[in-house]
Amino acid sequence: MTPPHGGGNPPSETRSTTTPHGDLGFALPPPASVSKGRVVVIASVALAVLGAAFAVGYLPRRQERTALEESTKASGDAVWRVEVVAPKEGSSDRAIDLPGSVQPLEETIVYARANGYVRKWRVDIGDKVKDGDLLAEIDTPELDQELDQGRAQLAQTAASLIQAKASRELSKANLERYKALIPSGVVSQADLDQRSAQSQVDEANVNVAQANVAAQEANIRRLGQLKSFARVTAPFGGTITQRTIETGSLVTAGNATPLYKIAAMDPARVFVQVPQDVAVGVRADVPATVSLREYPGRKFEGKVTRAAGELDPASRTMNTEVRVPNPKGELIAGMYAQVALTLPSSHRVFSVPATALISDAKGSRVAVVDADSKVHLVPVVVERDTGSAIEIASGIDGGARVVKLASSELSEGKIVDVLH
Repeated sequence: MTPPHGGGNPPSETRSTTTPHGDLGFALPPPASVSKGRVVVIASVALAVLGAAFAVGYLPRRQERTALEESTKASGDAVWRVEVVAPKEGSSDRAIDLPGSVQPLEETIVYARANGYVRKWRVDIGDKVKDGDLLAEIDTPELDQELDQGRAQLAQTAASLIQAKASRELSKANLERYKALIPSGVVSQADLDQRSAQSQVDEANVNVAQANVAAQEANIRRLGQLKSFARVTAPFGGTITQRTIETGSLVTAGNATPLYKIAAMDPARVFVQVPQDVAVGVRADVPATVSLREYPGRKFEGKVTRAAGELDPASRTMNTEVRVPNPKGELIAGMYAQVALTLPSSHRVFSVPATALISDAKGSRVAVVDADSKVHLVPVVVERDTGSAIEIASGIDGGARVVKLASSELSEGKIVDVLH
């Protein structure tokens, strides 16, 4: 018996083909299936794209690299053509510009040679004086008293000399009388010997008195010389740069009380410190040009007069003196100056174009081509760089063939073709 239409399980045609998802609240469709033919097509397309990218990007670069390597190899194997020059022997003179200091030709401090008081000073700072000019006068009362005492002592010793001479003459006369009386027996031999000894004593007393007179005369001369120092005079001509006394100042003999400072500034001396590398070229009468910022555009011509003959161990320089005529006193002691000197070098230098120098981690070198057209990189010592040329102190000589336009690609032993 068939059940009623409304009861039991629903018919199979009305059952859903989707499966409800646990938390979504709705049913997901079943996954779509991809056919094998479609997969093959996609893979083929991807391989085609990759092949095209490889052909466009890598192959041209590889070809360029190969061409570059071939070109480099070809250039390395090719013979270079170079132009060579012969080094020119340059002037061995070296011009230098050094700082200097202006100093006086002569400078001294005048001290008193006598004790006393300044009666009057005659010159002041800035005054020009000549050798022997009076600078100051000193009152010397104590010295005057010593001089008077010395003269009195001289008179006393002179009187003693006269007395000693008189005693000597009397002793000589008595001795002669005793000698005449000896044959007659009036006097004894003992009396004669006594008179002879007395005559010798009186002769010695005369010698002592003469020595005392000479000593007093020497003392008078000494005091007279000290008295002459009461007039302070200039030891040489120059300019008074300091005055340290006033009228009535107490001065003492010695170097405790300076009176004046004098400086002679014509000619002026300019001292410079010449560095070691050119010190051997310093000679007397080498011309020098002195310039000062206080006189822009002016040049003071002078000459080297002398040098210390040794280097300062601290600075490795040699003190050198340049004398400059200074008749108008334009150069003042203590001024800063610039001194231009041209000194001969102790060695020969050779000049090559600046383009011939190779400077790298191995130092300064030049490329020299030998008789077999081979390149040799020769180390050199650069004396100085003048811009367009390089002066070489050592490493090459005048007979070398130097590559005019050097390159870092030139290597030791490379064969080159020399342009003629």
